[in-house]
Formats: sequence, C-alpha cells, structure tokens
Amino acid sequence: MTILLILVPYGAFAFPILVASSAASLFTAAAICLAVIVYDFACGRSMKILGVGSVLVFSAVYFYVEWIDPALSVSGVKFAVDAGIFLVTLGSIVIGKPFTLQYALEAVDAETAKLPGFIRANYTITWAWVFAMLLMMAGNVALIYVPGLPLWSGLLVAFAARNSAVYFTKWYPEYRKAKYGTPPANALPGTH
Repeated sequence: MTILLILVPYGAFAFPILVASSAASLFTAAAICLAVIVYDFACGRSMKILGVGSVLVFSAVYFYVEWIDPALSVSGVKFAVDAGIFLVTLGSIVIGKPFTLQYALEAVDAETAKLPGFIRANYTITWAWVFAMLLMMAGNVALIYVPGLPLWSGLLVAFAARNSAVYFTKWYPEYRKAKYGTPPANALPGTH
C-alpha cells in the first residue's frame, strides 16, 4: 500500500501529460501529493520528506510552465520533475535522513529499527532511488537532444528505472535478512 501511495502522484503526472497539457498534469500531481500527505496525517503517520519535496517540485515546475515557459516540451517538463525529485532524494541523504527511513520506521517494529544494519539498508535503498532518478533524467535528456527518438523510449527508461527501484526496495530488506539472519534478542544494546 505504501509503495502505491508513493507512486500514484507520478503516475498521475506521467500518463496524462501524454494527452493533456503539462500544466494540468503537474497541477494534478501536486494535488495528489497533497492528498497523500493529508491521508498520512489522518492515519497518524508522519509528514514525509518525499511527499513535501514532491509537492514543491510539481508546484515549482507547474508555476514555471504556467507563467514563464508555456512552450516547454514534454521531455523538458519531465526532466525538470525528475531533476527535482533527484535533488529531494539526494538531499535526504546529504542531510542524514534518507527518505526511505521514514517509510521503513512506520513499517517495522522497534527492535528491527534498532538493528545496526537498518539505517545502512535505508541509505542503500535511497541510493537506488537516486540512481533511478539519474536514469530517468538521462532518458529525458536523450529525448531532448536526439532528434527523432520516439517518446516511448523515454517512457520505457522511466518505467524500467522506477520499477527497478521499487523491486530493489522490496528485495533488499529480504536479502539482508537472509544474509545476516535475525540476531538474538540479547544482541541489541541495552537488552541484557
């Protein structure tokens, strides 16, 4: 469910932009991001770096397209969104709060959150998302600068990068459990 809530705004942006205006798609995505934040708050969950960052990115690109450059290409708009989300994901690492950690803390018990590899695993997962954003940006740059490249090729890159990051997000914690196992209860600090 959490992965679905995270990806809904991006789907609401990526598909309508092919048939509707960039501004309408950006506005819709920003509104859905706000709705997800409100839903999280109503469910007693914390405000997320990615959620707030996404609202800011979609809103900033919306205002740019609406008031400064309405003729910006679809690939240019997508690049701007991907670059903004790249900065949000990388920024969360730089400030020492990988964005995946907020979601992970709400999905695991307190004992798991205290495990030494828990934070490290979240950094690794967040780096996977940073890399996915770089791939999506590269796909959009290719569409901008390689004449005649079909639009579906950029969509294919974005789909593959985003789905790979989703898969890695689900796979990596299970891999760590299998590799390192669950430590005995007395292995945690302060549980003697």
